Amino acid sequence: MQSKFPITGDHESRPNGKSFFHFWRCFWLSFLVISLAYAWYCYYVPSNRVAWAESYASAQTKAIQTGKPILLYFTGEWCVPCRIMKRNVWADEQVAASVNAEFIPVEIDVDDPDDAAVLARYNIVGSPFTIVTDQEGNVLRWREGGLEKSEFLEFLKASNSFVSEDS
Repeated sequence: MQSKFPITGDHESRPNGKSFFHFWRCFWLSFLVISLAYAWYCYYVPSNRVAWAESYASAQTKAIQTGKPILLYFTGEWCVPCRIMKRNVWADEQVAASVNAEFIPVEIDVDDPDDAAVLARYNIVGSPFTIVTDQEGNVLRWREGGLEKSEFLEFLKASNSFVSEDS
């Protein structure tokens, strides 16, 4: 019985081993570059123009002097929704202008032992958490979780109108 396949050295019907290897090498190299770019984007946090107070105590002092409410933003270095907010909300010029004009903002790291008293006062167990307080630290409004820019601006607007009604 004879085979239908030629026994000679005709290898044109088989894929070339070198081009097959080249394809996979390019595929994995591209995958690596795209993965690294995505990881960098996920952890990249642009700078913002928000005039953050150095601590809760200094924010409270500034709030008493200016009569503005305090905007507390509880965050963590490991917190992915916090990073998304820092990239999409806090870095926005409109948000920075609104926050700087109407509030005394303070960023509080939930992992910093120096901020344990503030975390205990407001019963914060996770992040992100945003609270607007009066000058004495009494809670006026709060939101838990990550917010988009439009939600955050509405939160600020509602908080500012709430503060104006109390005055």
